[in-house]
Amino acid sequence: MASKISKRTIVHVFIPIITLLCLSACAGSSEQEQFNQPNDVDFIEIRAESIQIEKKYPGAIEGIVNVDIKAQVTGYLDQIYVKEGDYVTAGQSLFRIKGDLYAEQVSNSKAAYEAALAAEKNAQIEVEKLRPLVKEKVYSELQLQTAEANLLAAKAQVSQARAALGTSQVNAAFTLIKAPVSGYIGRIPNRIGNLVTPADVVPLTNLSDIQQVFVYFSLSEADFIVFMKDQKTDQSLNTVELIMADGSKYGQDGKVEFASGNIDKTTGSIPLKAVFENEDKLLRSGGSGRIILKKTLSDVITVPMESVKDIQDRFFVYVLSEKNTIKMVPIEVEGKTISHYIVKSGLQLGDKIAINRIDLLSDGMTVVPTIIK
Repeated sequence: MASKISKRTIVHVFIPIITLLCLSACAGSSEQEQFNQPNDVDFIEIRAESIQIEKKYPGAIEGIVNVDIKAQVTGYLDQIYVKEGDYVTAGQSLFRIKGDLYAEQVSNSKAAYEAALAAEKNAQIEVEKLRPLVKEKVYSELQLQTAEANLLAAKAQVSQARAALGTSQVNAAFTLIKAPVSGYIGRIPNRIGNLVTPADVVPLTNLSDIQQVFVYFSLSEADFIVFMKDQKTDQSLNTVELIMADGSKYGQDGKVEFASGNIDKTTGSIPLKAVFENEDKLLRSGGSGRIILKKTLSDVITVPMESVKDIQDRFFVYVLSEKNTIKMVPIEVEGKTISHYIVKSGLQLGDKIAINRIDLLSDGMTVVPTIIK
C-alpha cells in the first residue's frame, strides 16, 4: 500500500514540474527569437565639416590702473573725504593729514630764506662799496676778494634756503592726498585720528580705473606654441570670450595681448591678458572669470557623443556594413566639443554610424537601418 502511495505522489509532483520546464523552454525560445530579430536603428553618414572648439582658462580681473594710495608724510589722519566704493576723478581730494607741524616748517623755511636774501644783499653792497676804493688804493685787493667770496657764500646760502623752503612746501602739500587717476575707491582701513606714515604696509586705500579691465590667464608652454602657430591663420584666436563668476557670458569680446615675454620656469606657463571694455562697470578689480579661447578646425570628422561606446578608455562606434549588418569599429579621438568627439582616425567619409540603441547593439548584428539626413 505504501509503495502505491509513493508512486502516485511521485507522478503528481513531477507532472507539474515537467509542464513548467516545457513552458519555460518555449518562452526562452520565443525571447531568443525576438532578440535575434533585426532592430530599427538610426544612422548618420560621416561628412567633413568645419567646427569651433573651445578651451577655458581661469582668469583674474584687474583694472587698467591699480594704485595703492599711501601717505608720503607722517602725521595724524585729520579728514577722510570719500567713502569706500566711491567713484572719484583725478585730482579729487581723498584724505588730509593734520598739517600744523608742516605749516610751521614752511614758515621757518620762509624766514630762513628771507634772511639769506638779506645776507646776500649785504654782501653785494659790501663788494660794490670796496671796488672803487680798491682802485684808489684805500683798501687792498685782498679785502675785495674776501668780500666777493662772502658774496658767493651768501648766494649759496640763498640757494640752500630756497631748496629747504621748497621741501617744506612740498611736505605741507603732501598733507592733502589727492587721487592720481580716476577710478573706484577700495577699502579704507584707517579712521580719523590714526597715525599714518610712509612706511605703513597697508595703504590708506587703493584706487582702480576700470573703464577697461585686464583679465590675466596663463597658457602651458605646449598650448602657447600651438596658439602662436594657429594665430597666424585663425583670426578668431585674436579675440576671446569671458565667463563671469555667476556662469553667464560677458556681453563683449576681449582682445588678447601678451602679459609677459617669458615662460615662467617654476610653472612652465606664460601669462597673457585679455582686454575688455567695461562701460557698465560690471567687471571689478579682484574679480575672477574664465577665458574662452576658440579655435576653428576645417575638414574634420566628428561623431555625436551618444553614438560612441566607451570601453576601458577606448572608443568604439557601430558602422553599417553589407547586408545591413553592423561592425564595431575602434576610433581615435583627438578632442571634443560640447556634444561631439573629434575623430583622428578609424572612420572614413561616407561611413554610416549608429546613433541610437548603442547599448543594445553588438558586433555582427543585423539591423533595420534608417539614414538620418
